[in-house]
Amino acid sequence: MDRLEYTTAQDIFYDFCLWEYKPFAPYENKFRLANLLFNSFDVMGVDGRALELVQAIREGIGVSRTVWGVKKRGKEIVWEFYFYDYKRRERERSISKLLNIVRPFIRCGIKANENFHYFMFSIDVDNDLVTGKKDLEEIHMYIGNPGSTVSSGICYSMKKNHTRLENFYFFFDAKKQINEIVNKIVCSAYIDLGQINIDQIIWPELKKCEIIVVANKQNNDGIYFSRINIDQLIFFLKRMNYPEKIVSFVEGNRSKLDHLLYDVGFDYRMEGNNLVILKSAYFGIF
Repeated sequence: MDRLEYTTAQDIFYDFCLWEYKPFAPYENKFRLANLLFNSFDVMGVDGRALELVQAIREGIGVSRTVWGVKKRGKEIVWEFYFYDYKRRERERSISKLLNIVRPFIRCGIKANENFHYFMFSIDVDNDLVTGKKDLEEIHMYIGNPGSTVSSGICYSMKKNHTRLENFYFFFDAKKQINEIVNKIVCSAYIDLGQINIDQIIWPELKKCEIIVVANKQNNDGIYFSRINIDQLIFFLKRMNYPEKIVSFVEGNRSKLDHLLYDVGFDYRMEGNNLVILKSAYFGIF
């Protein structure tokens, strides 16, 4: 891969909620997380305008202020870019601002209501979008969920003439709240623990993390493991059968990536007596 970025003493590190953390290993002159995104572009043969889009977003809202997700459904790989501003209605990184930044690359007819109390939004990205073959027709908007006993968010799908509820997310301390995590997973119409083991959802190999997020979605549930280490990431990529060139890039550069923490997740539901994983993802920042 020709494009590689290296860390400096001034780098700041964030997880997929754009919450800052301190690396637990020396990090100067090692890889930035953006390299994993660029590697996925290379492996999937994405048009060069994807890199131009990333650069435009960086220039518009800053370096290391955007979260990316590489998502795998079957053999298909797509991307999602997430934008946070916890100031909500006093936000500086708004939907309207992002759409203006990406206008040279992406057509979008959605008009954002900046009176909404959202703290985050995201857009789905694929090759057809960056090459102009299709317009951006959906934005995912995330709003807080007051009244929940844990940190929680609600996601809405926004289209040009239609808004609908998509997902609920609940954030748990992985060490202190394991019983609450299990109870949250069990309280679902998509899971029957009489037929499967909870370890099929809360993977023992990923259980040692800082935060576990449980999501209730329209047609399935989801789980995310936040702030795992490099070896756990490699395990996840292999178990989820990501393309060999993605796995080998991470595995072959382990020593350049061992200072970082990672976030991964998957969507699941029961089909008959079996648990089926519908989609998986790993995340980073650029």
